[in-house]
Amino acid sequence: MSWAGPDEILLSTSLAGFLDKKLIVLLRDGRKLLGTLCSFDQFANVVIQGACERVIVGEQYCDVPLGLYVIRGENVVLIGELDREKDELPAHMTCVSEAEIRKAEKAEKEARDLKGTMRKRMEFLDFD
Repeated sequence: MSWAGPDEILLSTSLAGFLDKKLIVLLRDGRKLLGTLCSFDQFANVVIQGACERVIVGEQYCDVPLGLYVIRGENVVLIGELDREKDELPAHMTCVSEAEIRKAEKAEKEARDLKGTMRKRMEFLDFD
């Protein structure tokens, strides 16, 4: 039986190629985190340095700073590298403050909830 050397182990681990690179991490609850990958383990638990949460509502966005962030692997849906030289967002997106984006999030949630309650009220109508 032959054992893999340290170089072969490093190459077989897919996250090793992302170390010290800027990433986007999509979480199970829909949040998007950006930052630099510092460390990871076999369970895909990751440590992100300089992390920020990218909040997008309509055509507005805000990067909420989080600092050093540890993410449990079971919450990770996707990890991808960001190109440092390209713009990350389309030109029509507007950067706003954290207070403004939270207000927009709340308004969007209220509109979604109202739409759901209106749909429930209209269920008794049979359009067929």
